[in-house]
Amino acid sequence: MQRLIWILWPSFIVGGIAEALFFTAFDPQDLMLFGDPVTWSREAVYSVGFFVFWAVCAASSAATCFLQRSSGQINR
Repeated sequence: MQRLIWILWPSFIVGGIAEALFFTAFDPQDLMLFGDPVTWSREAVYSVGFFVFWAVCAASSAATCFLQRSSGQINR
């Protein structure tokens, strides 16, 4: 459980920062998805964007936790 908190909490913070920086530079109504303009509301784009940034940051944090294990922990 503690390892899950180590992964999700920092990725939540960084995901929020990444979303704020991204949507400061880009308007959700100007985004294109597979060549078509996004027709969702701004709030929906902000929400999906946050969860995508959070997932990417969580994957990065999980990879860090996975790679920092010692050989003794892996070969138990």
